[in-house]
Amino acid sequence: MSAPLPQQPELVLVTDLDGTLLGGSLAERRRFYAWLEQQRSRVLHVFCTGRDLNSVARLLVQDEHLGLRAPHLVIGDVGCTVACGASLQPLPLAVDPIEARWQGKPDRVLTVMAGAAGVSAQPISSQRRLAYYYDPDSFDHGLIDELEAHGVDCLLSDNRYLDVLPAGVNKGSTLLALLETLEIDPALVVTAGDSLNDLAMFETGLAGVMVGNAEPALRAKALHLPRTYGARAPGCAGICEGLHHFGFGHLLAQL
Repeated sequence: MSAPLPQQPELVLVTDLDGTLLGGSLAERRRFYAWLEQQRSRVLHVFCTGRDLNSVARLLVQDEHLGLRAPHLVIGDVGCTVACGASLQPLPLAVDPIEARWQGKPDRVLTVMAGAAGVSAQPISSQRRLAYYYDPDSFDHGLIDELEAHGVDCLLSDNRYLDVLPAGVNKGSTLLALLETLEIDPALVVTAGDSLNDLAMFETGLAGVMVGNAEPALRAKALHLPRTYGARAPGCAGICEGLHHFGFGHLLAQL
């Protein structure tokens, strides 16, 4: 780690990016990003995103003028990468077990995917997953079973993304492993997301905020989960709404 973590955080806030931390009006985003910066010693912030580290780096430059700052930690690649937020350097203790699960899988997956209809590769640089765009009208869903027979998990989200991941690895599993390593009380954790690749976070049983602009497929699957709150407001305002719901409103007094 190139920057210290809060020694005794009062909240661990785990946020998806697109549609969640990057969602809502510009005014709401500016206020929330300023609050995160002010509360940096009290709130341990984790990006939990489908983006790769290069994309996260570009985002931090692109949205710096809005006040967006690097988090303490990044879970990227839909759970396949864990990195220091300040340096964006992967953390071997967290990444090595995921890498071991991925060994030998890419060649098998690429063989199955060769010539598959309705898919095209995403331009990302992950080393522990394969990411595609898919066309819901022409994609053969029977391909999922064929791929998963090779020891991977397939995740469809936002009606356009297909991620091929090491079996058993997702945003939720990686988050739980990270919390255990850091010896963080789960009662301090609130997650927030808007798409199907966030469902695994909500299924951990940790407090979860489904922001108001969540995709319908996530809403259908997550609303019955007892620890998932369906916010009315979108993006950053929805995160704040959820923090109030879960009893962290006192931290928002300065927002």
